[in-house]
Amino acid sequence: MPRCLWIIVFMKTIKEIYKIGHGPSSSHTMGPTCAVNIFLEHVPATRKLQVTLYGSLAATGRGHLTDKAIEDVCEQAGVTVDIVWEPKTFLPRHPNALLLEAFDGEGGKIDQWTVYSVGGGSLKEDEPRFLTAGSNPDIYPHTTITEIMNYCSEHGLHYWEYVQQYEDEDLWDYLTEVWQTMQTAIRRGLAEEEVLPGPLHLQRKATKFYVKAKGLKPSLESQGLTFAYALAVAEENASGNIIVTAPTCGSCGVLPAVLYHLHNTKDFMDVRILRALATAGLFGNVVKENASISGAEVGCQGEVGVACAMASAAASQLFGGSLTQIEYAAEMGLEHHLGMTCDPVCGLVQIPCIERNAYAALRALDSNLYSSFTDGRHSVSFDRVVKVMKQTGHDLPSLYKETSEGGLAKTFGE
Repeated sequence: MPRCLWIIVFMKTIKEIYKIGHGPSSSHTMGPTCAVNIFLEHVPATRKLQVTLYGSLAATGRGHLTDKAIEDVCEQAGVTVDIVWEPKTFLPRHPNALLLEAFDGEGGKIDQWTVYSVGGGSLKEDEPRFLTAGSNPDIYPHTTITEIMNYCSEHGLHYWEYVQQYEDEDLWDYLTEVWQTMQTAIRRGLAEEEVLPGPLHLQRKATKFYVKAKGLKPSLESQGLTFAYALAVAEENASGNIIVTAPTCGSCGVLPAVLYHLHNTKDFMDVRILRALATAGLFGNVVKENASISGAEVGCQGEVGVACAMASAAASQLFGGSLTQIEYAAEMGLEHHLGMTCDPVCGLVQIPCIERNAYAALRALDSNLYSSFTDGRHSVSFDRVVKVMKQTGHDLPSLYKETSEGGLAKTFGE
């Protein structure tokens, strides 16, 4: 009788979704910075490093400060660096690829490594070599929201309790740091008014939105403040300051804006905010596992769209949503961003990225409200939308996926 082969798939920690670091791009600055640091650590004899950037990583790398991030790492390590730009060459595994080549003091090549920046600051390699599996553990026995929802229903768990069950004991300490960093980014962003760096000379808007919102009637004030908080974080990111990926740098303003606004207006305790972060991270994690959160791979639907889904789930939980209502809110948050292109003007994380954060934050609150009027039953599951998003992203031409060769990036200024 033939033996059955069981393939067990696990999902990684939600800490992969929430990374604290400098903007403006998790895939173009955080990822390459991490890759160069890892390579130099494993090849300490390196005296000169040649970094070849491929595809989207090269196409928008200058606007995303990829070269500056790499040069800063090499300067600290005492290594000279040459950067080669290959925007027309796409390696098969991912549009954001780097080839790192190490040379000794005599110019002899001693090692090389091809690595991919796959979104949210995460890295992948073709074969196990420099990336330590233990630093990025697989811990969840379920990889879809349907599986997780069924498990939670069977065992009487909330989504956040499911997360708590499988994460390390330091989960809540980590999420506390995440929440504190998010709040700091908002407050710092609301205090700044200077022009954002780069050739667009874009004026910050968060402070003006905040002041104007405070003079409006309650319903409009609520919307205006949500806009202001999202703008504050997105503008901090565009300035290269410290933010939290949620799930990426380009979409980092959505979830903090929703949580900060509800924390202030509804007096939700910090412990409930942390639980909402756990739930939001779980939904983002499922998308990352089954599709992508990389704008270079699937367009902005994988960044702002996923951020909206995460914020929708968090808001629904805070307002007492059931398992199905939370899933429905997240599904709407993602579904109504399907097909969104990634077309940053001048390769900067500014236009249309900053405004998209503000709109998505408000859309997340609307998704929660809509879901709360229902019993949570609906026709299209969150997991189905994730599959559709993945296929939609693959169907999008490359010029609409973080290359600055199509969409708004091409027509701007015409």
